[in-house]
Amino acid sequence: MTTSITLPSACDFHIHLRQDDMMRMVTPKVEEGGVSLAYVMPNLQPPIKTTEQAISYKAKLEALAPNVTFYMTLYLSPELTVNEIRKAAKAGIAGVKSYPRGVTTNSENGIENYEVYYPVFKAMEEEGMVLNLHGEIPSDAQKDICVMNAEERFLPELEKIHKAFPKLKIVLEHATTKAAVEMVKRLGDTVACSITVHHLQLIVDDWAGQAHHFCKPVAKYPHDREALREVIRSGHPRFFLGTDSAPHPISTKEGPRSNAGVFTTPLVLPYLAKIFEDMGCLDRLENFACHYGKQFYRLSQKPGFVDKKVTLVKETNVIVPSSYQISTTKTELGSVVPFYANKDIGWKIASNFV
Repeated sequence: MTTSITLPSACDFHIHLRQDDMMRMVTPKVEEGGVSLAYVMPNLQPPIKTTEQAISYKAKLEALAPNVTFYMTLYLSPELTVNEIRKAAKAGIAGVKSYPRGVTTNSENGIENYEVYYPVFKAMEEEGMVLNLHGEIPSDAQKDICVMNAEERFLPELEKIHKAFPKLKIVLEHATTKAAVEMVKRLGDTVACSITVHHLQLIVDDWAGQAHHFCKPVAKYPHDREALREVIRSGHPRFFLGTDSAPHPISTKEGPRSNAGVFTTPLVLPYLAKIFEDMGCLDRLENFACHYGKQFYRLSQKPGFVDKKVTLVKETNVIVPSSYQISTTKTELGSVVPFYANKDIGWKIASNFV
């Protein structure tokens, strides 16, 4: 029986680090979770829409976590021009994130029509930038669309964009369905898929009535979860870690309408060690969490971090904290409940970045 595992520090290719006090609490915990490369989402208030905004935000993150390599993204919106894409690429901004209007946190400025952005996509294809797609369409009762089929109904749009720009690298973010897995596999080498910690564990029964398991896209059926697990067991190189870790204060998760998001940042590798052990494929963890994403994006960590290692050990009574205080001085801001709060996950990081 495996009781310890040493692997390179992980790469999280989808993370939300927020702003202000929440940012100051969350960002140092990236390294605590065994992650040294973070691909940062732009849906702040206001969203990150320009190269200057992205560079400014990156500087704040680097000051809080100097050992972590941050890659930035821009928010796809009407203000994003071909010239801005050229400028962003020269500045090292790695991708552009697309949100359908109104489907998740801070997506009020999201997309309703993708074809109007084809000139932007063409420029991205030429510059080697990645298009990150939140793969859902808005709910519409008249068209029988809801959170349970919104991802599958989006997939034809993914295929359409890929056919229009076959050399454009596209990542279908946080996939939750068997249909998504099958399409990404079919579309070929320029299309990949990020998979979260929580979607490897949850099904619809686990979030219905449980606010802290509610995210977008929502976890689906048992056969969908099994499809995610099986593509990881197979070692497919275009499926890799993107936690979509998204912290929210308890007041906005347990209120009359829960905000979408699951918080996993402080314990990414321990969560994954437990999940991969239960899945019977602990040997697949390193490629999924450390290598496949970097290979697809062709990105690297800061000089000196390529060979940094994390050692995890298996122990009993490794209890996830009940919450994380957002600020030590502003108690009125409340706290954030992590994934699997108060549960024993059986693995912990014994040494980090050695």
